[in-house]
Amino acid sequence: MPTSETGVGLRRLVERRRLNAVLGWAFVVVLCLIGVGAVVNGRPLWAGFTLTLVTLAVVPAVAFRQVDAMVPWGVLALASIPSLGRLLVVGQTVGGVTLTGRITTYVAVAAAALILVVELDVFTPVRLSDSFAVAFVAIATVAAAGLWAEMRWLSDVLLGTGFLLDGRPEHVIEEALMWDFVAATVAGVIAGVCFEFYFRRYADTTPRYPVDPGGKREGGDT
Repeated sequence: MPTSETGVGLRRLVERRRLNAVLGWAFVVVLCLIGVGAVVNGRPLWAGFTLTLVTLAVVPAVAFRQVDAMVPWGVLALASIPSLGRLLVVGQTVGGVTLTGRITTYVAVAAAALILVVELDVFTPVRLSDSFAVAFVAIATVAAAGLWAEMRWLSDVLLGTGFLLDGRPEHVIEEALMWDFVAATVAGVIAGVCFEFYFRRYADTTPRYPVDPGGKREGGDT
């Protein structure tokens, strides 16, 4: 009967939401532990960045006041990988490239931008076109990279750290900073492509919407 089929469909929807929420909150815990590890290892900026990822992750649950309102768990997994990698491979290099430098930093920044875009696409009426979605993630990543550079510079000036002002000539620092923006752009484009070709086309995002007993999304259509 139609009523029975509707009930089964809603039950499956709720079950998928719950599974996604369990996995999503598990990765939130992982990010919190990474942040604690960064504090213990004397990396306050990275701890602050990890806290930003956690904040972005829990925004839907806070906004909807439902713990199962969570972005696709795969997005949080993607965000956790570079953060965990930066904590575990400190100082290691491959081919002269420091793994805790541009690679992990801007993959993590791109992951933060990806979380933001996925939340806009999944939890709001905003719908991004294919090309604009990729461009938006890339631009958001570069903007976040700029903010990250400012935070490092302010830390060096105000706290005496050596993130940017580490004794190198000014032109060397500027060139390294430009390469940082190039790396951020590449990472942002890759994250945008991931959003378009996986999280929109293949990932089942409907369970992330809080639904009422009638099977409708709050504030939207079925």
